[in-house]
Amino acid sequence: MRLRLVWPGMAVLALAGLALAGQPASAAAQVMARPSSARAISTGVPAPDIDLETLTGGRVKLSSLRGRPVVLTFWGTWCPPCRDEFPVLVDAHRRHKDDGLEILAVNQRDQELSTRDVEAFAAEYGVDFPVALDPRGRTRRSFKLVALPTTIFVDSTGTIRTVHSGPISPRQLEDGIRTILPEKQPPATR
Repeated sequence: MRLRLVWPGMAVLALAGLALAGQPASAAAQVMARPSSARAISTGVPAPDIDLETLTGGRVKLSSLRGRPVVLTFWGTWCPPCRDEFPVLVDAHRRHKDDGLEILAVNQRDQELSTRDVEAFAAEYGVDFPVALDPRGRTRRSFKLVALPTTIFVDSTGTIRTVHSGPISPRQLEDGIRTILPEKQPPATR
């Protein structure tokens, strides 16, 4: 039964890949694009909760991260722009984790061939933040994703501050992080 559900989706992705061959990475990110009447999730609203199994076998809940700023990245191993931006995400986490920044990578597991592919991807890029596995695409629907990758910046109150659909540059990532990280106070002088 599962093969009946997976193969039509894979055929659509394969045809989209053929149609996008030779196109810039930003065009490839639009494979998931919805009709123009679809609306992406809004900023200034509470982020929908996420409660998913992680690649390491535990569970992660977005609501349990309340009190800390969170960068959510929605991605797939098959997505070239996702591959391009992962080193930037890993570097941003390394630089900002001591400031309290959390990064949660939500893999669209229902669009992957196997969990082993996700494990290999995480190992290849040295991912040291949680990788959540969405086996049924629920987060894709609850966050109203229109493209992969999509990066969502959630402040410490759980409010969505910025949504970036498609590939994100290092500068765009840093600009988004600045919208959710508390400003560092200069040391007090005596």
